[in-house]
Amino acid sequence: MCKGLAALPQTCLERAKEIKTKLGTLLQKPENAIDLIIPYPEKPEKKPEKLQKPTSEEALQWRESLDRVLMNNYGLTTFRSFLRSEFSDENIEFWVACEDFKKIKSPVKMAAKAKKIYEEFIQTEAPREVNIDHFTKDVTLRNLVELSPSTFDLAQKRIYALMEKDSFGRFLRSDQYQELIK
Repeated sequence: MCKGLAALPQTCLERAKEIKTKLGTLLQKPENAIDLIIPYPEKPEKKPEKLQKPTSEEALQWRESLDRVLMNNYGLTTFRSFLRSEFSDENIEFWVACEDFKKIKSPVKMAAKAKKIYEEFIQTEAPREVNIDHFTKDVTLRNLVELSPSTFDLAQKRIYALMEKDSFGRFLRSDQYQELIK
């Protein structure tokens, strides 16, 4: 302890520790300002859903369309893993984020999610920028002014088409998929 603090009465030191603790709590970034007043109880962690491996017949049906793969939890997980191996998982992550966005009802949560999606996937030099044309970026940016569940629809459709045209065929030829259909 430095000499200056040693000269202070013990009560002052205890009070300083209390203030430090309270400041630490306030400095934690809450999602909403209301959290400072009424903290939410901690949400219990969701246990990951156990994925049921499809039969080879079910997996064979995935060949019909990318939709079939994405509608099946095991298919989505397998396709995501495949895209990760090709270093293009930002496409599926963006698509999933858009699907989650469409389910949001609260305007506050919708605005926060829209901002996160835009900053992570759409804006130029975003950390996981998806490959969309300037027109689509401009439309998406204009849609952010008045949010709705369809805000990202055009960009999501472009990324879906890219995955369907480009990645889906390679996925069907991949070792991961071939193992499932054996």
